[in-house]
Amino acid sequence: MSAHLPGDPPPYFTSHVFVCTNERAADHPRGSCKARGSEELRDYMKARAKQLGLSGVRVNAAGCLDRCEHGPTVVIYPEGVWYRVSSKEEADRVLQAHVRDGGRVPELMLPPEQAGPKG
Repeated sequence: MSAHLPGDPPPYFTSHVFVCTNERAADHPRGSCKARGSEELRDYMKARAKQLGLSGVRVNAAGCLDRCEHGPTVVIYPEGVWYRVSSKEEADRVLQAHVRDGGRVPELMLPPEQAGPKG
């Protein structure tokens, strides 16, 4: 992962939340985040971030994040932390603990073997 270098412009967002909304065929062996409700979760997280008054935060839909079998998947930058978020309650926990408070929700984080780059 590259670091912010001197002379780079400041980040536009303090936190960028990407929610996979990829859709695959219903019989695909890896499944898809969309089939697991990720579009509704993205919409909820977007609205909830505003309700919580989180400034400098952007919640976006993402195409395939290549982790659909573990989904719905969410990755937050600049930290690059991956989560499996399956409900509004879990979305709230991630937004509050990670985005608002700068902490983590370890029990929702994808283990390194599921979140790391593919070999």
